[in-house]
Amino acid sequence: MLLLHVGAIAALFCFSWRSLIIAAVLYWMTIGFGIGMGYHRLLTHRSYKVPRLVEYFFAVCGTLTLEGGPIFWVATHRVHHQHSDKDGDPHTPKHGGFWAHMGWIIFGEPKHNDTKKMAKYAPDLAKDAFYVWLNNWHVVPLVVLSFILFFVGGWPLVLWGTCLRVVLGLHATWLVNSATHMWGSRRFATKDDSRNSFWVAMLTFGEGWHNNHHAHPTSARHGLAWYEVDITWMHIWALKKLGIAKNVKVAALDEKLAEREAA
Repeated sequence: MLLLHVGAIAALFCFSWRSLIIAAVLYWMTIGFGIGMGYHRLLTHRSYKVPRLVEYFFAVCGTLTLEGGPIFWVATHRVHHQHSDKDGDPHTPKHGGFWAHMGWIIFGEPKHNDTKKMAKYAPDLAKDAFYVWLNNWHVVPLVVLSFILFFVGGWPLVLWGTCLRVVLGLHATWLVNSATHMWGSRRFATKDDSRNSFWVAMLTFGEGWHNNHHAHPTSARHGLAWYEVDITWMHIWALKKLGIAKNVKVAALDEKLAEREAA
């Protein structure tokens, strides 16, 4: 983790437009496709369905964030929903903002490669041999990508496409665990401290509408009002229009709430 942050800072001293563009595209693929569309809304909550190869592609994109394999990520997030902001929540800010943001990863019990233990909370994924392999070897895709970046553009491209991109993605995703349980607005009176945050949503392609999500966890759409920009939902909507995404679940604001929002 320390070396990644050092590499991210070093990237700023070897700027090029090509490196910036490649890092931005990879950020979009890994956080948008990998985390938002893949690990979160598809694999964790099953808010829509896609062909198995598309599902696998999203999962591989998810591993490129260095947030662990699909079984680990899905299991952790399901536990979070089960015990949100209570004892048992792996990253609640009630144990401190730093703990919720990254302390639970650095100082908590390491479970990234404990596929057997985490499979208890993700039995659907544990039945799939590909997901078991990907969870056990989740760093392999990132290593392969880093080698490709090195051969294409040398160390500067590795610093941008791996180090800086991964660090920004980690902190953006961690903000969903920390910031959106401490600051922001609450549309729904959920039993946890989840909140909606526009700026976190912008960094994570829509994951910042966290109070909406906790109120309607199986909804493929998190930004429920017209002004709540949810880029991940736009991607899922596009896949639906193309006939690729099926059984898309979408929550809607009730009529009284819609009237208050419009007032």
